[in-house]
Amino acid sequence: MPEPERQTRSRLVELFAQHQLHPRHDLGQNFLIDLNLLEFVVAEAQLDQNDVVLEVGTGTGGMTSFLAEQAGAVISVEIDPKVHALAQEKLAGFPHATLLLTDILETKNELAPVVLQTVRQRLAERPGRRLKLIANLPYSVATPVITNLLASELDIERMVVTVQYEMAERMRGAPDTNDYGSLAVWIQSQCDCRILKRLGPAAFWPRPKVDSAIVRIVPDPERRAQLGDRRFFQDFLRGLFQQRRKVVRKVLAHQWEGRLSPGKIAEVLTDVGLTGSERAEQLPINTLIDLSRRLAAALDPDRDAGSPTVAVPSLTTSSIPRA
Repeated sequence: MPEPERQTRSRLVELFAQHQLHPRHDLGQNFLIDLNLLEFVVAEAQLDQNDVVLEVGTGTGGMTSFLAEQAGAVISVEIDPKVHALAQEKLAGFPHATLLLTDILETKNELAPVVLQTVRQRLAERPGRRLKLIANLPYSVATPVITNLLASELDIERMVVTVQYEMAERMRGAPDTNDYGSLAVWIQSQCDCRILKRLGPAAFWPRPKVDSAIVRIVPDPERRAQLGDRRFFQDFLRGLFQQRRKVVRKVLAHQWEGRLSPGKIAEVLTDVGLTGSERAEQLPINTLIDLSRRLAAALDPDRDAGSPTVAVPSLTTSSIPRA
């Protein structure tokens, strides 16, 4: 197996000049050039030969080659055909690395079918394989990639990703704060989420205008199971937080107009200990999970609202390491 080539700023500048290329800002091409940070990300992935790694944003293959050194299989997705060609040359000696030239997203709410199919194929090749998302995520697709993976049927073991620092803050938002929204609830309701390091612009080439963060997300099977229908919960959160400052009673009445009567909505709210005058941004995660399950049961009387929800640990500033 070949030794991974070090992706430094000088090497990237030379490579792009040689092929008369320029980084594409519209695709969020900011390459991680701090080798210590790259090795830190891969170390946090805790890879072995049982792992199937999904990477989004192959770039020139700098991180991909490090992942391929340790994982049983790597599936790397790139949308830019020019840097994809560079990565193909770089990774020619890694037959277990599959490079896909495609958009990771079919729509903003769906991952590309070819990506899902390839992941399933690699997982099925050997019993006991685990899926991990390890990537320097382009800012523009970071949220839909993470949220859609968690909504899929894929049993993902962990994610270690670089994202915009502002997004990392929104992942760990607490009730009654500006960062608390559907993203925070969606992730915290089913995962342990930690900001491992804050990264300045100098860690990348070209330099972005904002800070980034390395985030580790580890799904918890028990928490995921207690959500019930995850797709329903995701849609419920989207609808509720789109009007986060309106009272919950009015938002739900609009969201389920024609399907649930105001009286039934009031009954469900009472069952979870709410008056309906609260706002979405005030509600703790366990209350939102309970409310979602009871609404789902009210919409479909044959559906079981489920047992009481598992307590979800809140993420406070003190519980999340910073750089």
